[in-house]
Amino acid sequence: MSRKTLNKTNLERLGAAALADLVLDLVAGNAALQRQARMALSAAQGPKDIAADIRKRFAALRRASGFLDWRKQRALVKELDGLLDMIESRIAPEEADTTFELLWSFLQLAPSIHERTDDSNGAVGDVMGRAVELIGAVAPRITAEPRALAERVLEAVAEADFGEFDGIIPATAEALGPDGLAHLKQITNQWANTPPAQAELDKWRRFGLSTAPEEIVKRNRESTRSIILSDIADAQGDVDAYMARYTEEQLTYGTIAPGVARRLLDAGRVEEAHGIITRARATENAKGPRMFRHDLDEVYEECLQKLGHHDTLKDHLWDRFRAGLSAPALRRYLSLLPDFEDMEAEEAALDFVEAQAHPVPAVRFLVDWPAPARAARVVLARAAELDGNRFETLTPAAEALDADHPLAATLMRRAMIDDTLRGAKSKRYRHAARHLADCAACDSTIADYGDHPTHESFLATLRENHGRKHGFWSLVDG
Repeated sequence: MSRKTLNKTNLERLGAAALADLVLDLVAGNAALQRQARMALSAAQGPKDIAADIRKRFAALRRASGFLDWRKQRALVKELDGLLDMIESRIAPEEADTTFELLWSFLQLAPSIHERTDDSNGAVGDVMGRAVELIGAVAPRITAEPRALAERVLEAVAEADFGEFDGIIPATAEALGPDGLAHLKQITNQWANTPPAQAELDKWRRFGLSTAPEEIVKRNRESTRSIILSDIADAQGDVDAYMARYTEEQLTYGTIAPGVARRLLDAGRVEEAHGIITRARATENAKGPRMFRHDLDEVYEECLQKLGHHDTLKDHLWDRFRAGLSAPALRRYLSLLPDFEDMEAEEAALDFVEAQAHPVPAVRFLVDWPAPARAARVVLARAAELDGNRFETLTPAAEALDADHPLAATLMRRAMIDDTLRGAKSKRYRHAARHLADCAACDSTIADYGDHPTHESFLATLRENHGRKHGFWSLVDG
């Protein structure tokens, strides 16, 4: 390797003085890099120095008021991640309490950040979620008094308008301990039943909503109380308390039943779990064709297995496979069959997949299974039906079939090229040009194109039909 290559070894040869000059030149005029350099210097001094610098940066972020567009937001999120890295690696190993306080302050930055940027991509929320995870890692080592911590948790959750403290109760459950969790439950109920202060009502009155502010506050508090109490119940292993937050009707919802049934299973209450999940499945099925709820199905399958209902489980898995081409369901179904019967059943299942009305889902399943010869057979037989817009499936499928089934790979790439050019999808031209180059590369390995056009013929047709799409041809012809 060249001694001029930019890597750690070669840079170390420059020596400390030369590297210091280089760093000073690089950070000149760049506030973000200057902050990073100062943080690195503080880190070299020890946890207390870097904690002091991090607190100063938090204060500056709280004071900031300028709008953050997507570029500035990305830079800020990168900086926030860097601050978390510093806290985790430089402070957490030695100073648990300091780490906890810094992470708590970090989460309290959320309102000021959300007020000046659009977080529809979830980037800010993700970095806040990481802070909660780090709190969960350090919380067992902190010295906070459990009841005081409980009061702090309630205040934070009650005032979190952007969900920044979501998950804080599971994260601090060990630190809260039995006394703290019990106290949190008590003060949560007291808070939810306390009449709202005038300032709290005025906040909602400003919006001029038709619903009375008192009703809004009451509803919000009830929702928050329900979440807090369910987290406490989970931490205490109290399934009944967790279930108590839901009505009988809500326990039949496909969004709620799996979580409740899972907790009952973990508590060894299999019959109850089976009853809840069965009623929920019946409710969902009564609504007509439904989106696949894998969590609902998976808990139901575990109930059947634990109850010893093996025939019902096999029937369910087979139906689930046929309904959504579920590979996990088919694999589990086959695992329940005796030797040799499973081989016959697999062949029947793959025959069913090949006969699907739409070829692209069939190709995806067969490539992933894997059954590449069958996938190639579907492509060759039904090339004209391939939806070239399904590039997320056809691209990896073509790559998987390249070596042993080059004609099938070529036909899938042609479908994507045709779709791109017919729709004048200029943003995909570079992908289409790459697909065409891959078709050319496969040409020499294809002995017989059968009823399909040769590569030269396909290329000529493209030039005839789409010759004016100069953006594409400039990529093809270089």
